[in-house]
Amino acid sequence: MTGPKQKAEVLDQAGLDRALTRIAHEIVEQAGGADLALVGIKTRGETLAGRIAEKIAGIEGRRPAVGALDITLYRDDLGSRAEQPQVRSTEIPFPLKNLTVVLVDDVLFTGRTIRAAMDALMDLGRPRVIRLAVLVDRGHRELPIRPDYVGKNLPTSRKETVAVMLREHDGQDRVVIQEPTEE
Repeated sequence: MTGPKQKAEVLDQAGLDRALTRIAHEIVEQAGGADLALVGIKTRGETLAGRIAEKIAGIEGRRPAVGALDITLYRDDLGSRAEQPQVRSTEIPFPLKNLTVVLVDDVLFTGRTIRAAMDALMDLGRPRVIRLAVLVDRGHRELPIRPDYVGKNLPTSRKETVAVMLREHDGQDRVVIQEPTEE
C-alpha cells in the first residue's frame, strides 16, 4: 500500500471558516455569560480552539481562555502501537474548576480520543460542564460520545480517512476525504 489519495474536497478555506464561525455563534448562544474556556486537543484541535476563541471575541468583545491538551498517555491503544508515542505538553494556564470547558478537536471518529481527553481534563480539575466541538463528525462511534457543536457531518466508510489541513500546519485550509491506494 502507498499513501492515501484524495477522493473529494469537502470544505475549502471559505467553508472551513464558515463552519468555525457557526460553531463560535452556537457556543456563545448556549454558554451565555458563563465562565468559558476552550481546550484544544493537540495538535489541530489546539489551532481550531484558538481560531474559535478569536471568533467568539469578535462576537462577545472578550476572548475566552484557551488551553491545549496532550492526551498521549491517556490513549487506550498505547500498548498496541508499533511506534513510540510522542508526548507533548499540556498548556492549561487557568484553573478548570467551575468553568464551562469546550473540548475542541478536528475530526470525531470512534470517540476514543474524546474519552481520553475527558480523563485527562478530570485529572487537571473539575469543570462545571464539558462540551465538545468538532470540525468534522464522520460517524463510526465505538463509545457513546456525541458532539455539541459540529462544523460538518460527513458520512464516510471505515476505509476512508478525513484529512484536516490548516494553514498553520499545512500551508492551506481545507478538508478532504482520502482513501488508501493499492499498489
